[in-house]
Amino acid sequence: MQGILLAAGYGRRFDPSGQTSKLLARLPDGRSVAAQAARTLCAVLPGSIAVIRPGQMELAAQLRDAGCHLLDSSEAEAGMGSALAHAVRDTRGADGWLVALADMPWVPATAIRAVAAAIDTPDRIAAAAFDGQRGHPVAFGAHWAQELSTLSGDRGARDLLRGTDLLLIDTGTPDVLRDIDLPSDLPPPA
Repeated sequence: MQGILLAAGYGRRFDPSGQTSKLLARLPDGRSVAAQAARTLCAVLPGSIAVIRPGQMELAAQLRDAGCHLLDSSEAEAGMGSALAHAVRDTRGADGWLVALADMPWVPATAIRAVAAAIDTPDRIAAAAFDGQRGHPVAFGAHWAQELSTLSGDRGARDLLRGTDLLLIDTGTPDVLRDIDLPSDLPPPA
């Protein structure tokens, strides 16, 4: 299973001016949002790749330090779907892909492990859930390579998920739903 961390978003809701990156915002333990998400993903799926936009030097360094291989993608500037498509094309031949989001630092390793383990056939799609609500990460078996590699724009794989028999894995934690969109989503400093 190939881990993919999508870390190429602009985070315009967090800072409309674009001066502050939500992915580099600090959590109470001092780690950045993206570094925490990357560490957890790489602990479960070593060799995971992080997709970033060109020129994100500080983010690249933190993700590399967290254990990710980097995919510098100008395609990612077009949105999440384009970033995911580039990552899947770059790792064609994988037996599946687990897609995590860099703005979700609280997703536990147990949730990542459970979703990855649910890909028991090439045509399976599985996602973390809490109380019946789909969250992240989401994993796809190898059968979905063509559809994933042709995604574009900012919708990610949302449309693909709607038209399939999606297996929801109840993780028992709302952290699979919790992301950082606004500065107020960050916990107060310790």
